[in-house]
Amino acid sequence: MAMKIMRAEQFGITREVEYGSPEQNEAVREIVEAVRNEGDAALLRYTELHDKVSLDAASLRVGDAEIEAAYDRVEPEFVAAIREAAANIRSFHEKQKRTSWMDLQPDGSLLGQIVRPLRRVGVYVPGGKAAYPSSVLMNVIPAQVAGVPEIVMVTPPATGGTEGIDPYILVAAAEAGVREMYRVGGAQAVAALAYGTATIAPVDKICGPGNIYVALAKRAVFGVVDIDSIAGPSEIVVLADETADPVYVAADLLSQAEHDEMASAVLVTPSETLARAVADEVERQLQALPREPIARRSIDSYGAALLVDSLAEGIDVVNRMAPEHLEVLTADPLSLLARIENAGAIFLGPHSSEPVGDYFAGPNHILPTNGTARFSSPVTVDDFLKKSSLIYYSKEALLANGEKIMTLARREGLEGHARAIAVRLEREGAGGSGGAGR
Repeated sequence: MAMKIMRAEQFGITREVEYGSPEQNEAVREIVEAVRNEGDAALLRYTELHDKVSLDAASLRVGDAEIEAAYDRVEPEFVAAIREAAANIRSFHEKQKRTSWMDLQPDGSLLGQIVRPLRRVGVYVPGGKAAYPSSVLMNVIPAQVAGVPEIVMVTPPATGGTEGIDPYILVAAAEAGVREMYRVGGAQAVAALAYGTATIAPVDKICGPGNIYVALAKRAVFGVVDIDSIAGPSEIVVLADETADPVYVAADLLSQAEHDEMASAVLVTPSETLARAVADEVERQLQALPREPIARRSIDSYGAALLVDSLAEGIDVVNRMAPEHLEVLTADPLSLLARIENAGAIFLGPHSSEPVGDYFAGPNHILPTNGTARFSSPVTVDDFLKKSSLIYYSKEALLANGEKIMTLARREGLEGHARAIAVRLEREGAGGSGGAGR
């Protein structure tokens, strides 16, 4: 089946947020409750059942020798590239740092906000169809920049097949500065991070992608701990005019289509000539793509070239779609930027291919999906911070404003609130309407 070409108003992505089947939800509930109640025993039992790896509690933690050995199993070019990427990511996120602040009022009151890092964060790194060492950097480095003192990584025990954990994941984690790693995955790993076991101490937040069981487990433990999000399939929209190179456009669409069968890859253009050239080029490039079966199903189900009357209409379409990734391949992409309201990440110009952001430039590649870029943002340092309001009210301020505070409290029917102020006004000799004894 060729890539579909249609008018923009005819297109609709019907993917729904994945809530899992009743059977999947029940399986996750049982695993989470078992780990919560039994700790390591359940963790090891489910690891043997689902990952086919038999461990004991002492072997859950990845040792220093295994991490060092991983460096001998990866290419020096990979180590050099991951180090430079990590430096770029760190430099970008350093600019997001926040500080506490205090504001001294003329009446002697002190108001402010205290900004502190979370104490302990868990990062889930999946195995399965592919291992993603880049995601290790994108989760760990913002947490480090935020000042999180304890960062723990969990990953299935056979991400690298029969040889154990994928060495590229171990090297990426070591380069990012992770010192605590465990060979456990699935819903049982999420439960262990949330509730803790004798071996794995509980965390304050869990982040990182995973399969449906991981996603359902994160949803199940939310509230006991914070989570990053329940991410949907990858998305890319390319907004292009007749100046765009169809080879570039097709390659960038396929860069996301190869993620999984539910990924969405869409071209929005006023040029029918470009749309047809891109559709032909997608078919040509698909035939040589190693992950062709996955990418082809993605293009067949969720890919399209959407025709619009103008770039202005194209921007309206983009804003309604609110894509995870947006590439702007037009004659003057910067001139369109001010009108683009909804996108997780925006890539401008022919040299800003989406993989530049995935791996190396510095901005985070963990982005809102399923249209949630309308109201949410990429992962930032803020995701690993908590904030406390600070109020030091002076006697002068309380005497000046106490009656107003009591008025508002009584309007809400909360007399106890009003009396907490009234007793202070009486003690300070200011009276106070309807004092504490009413």
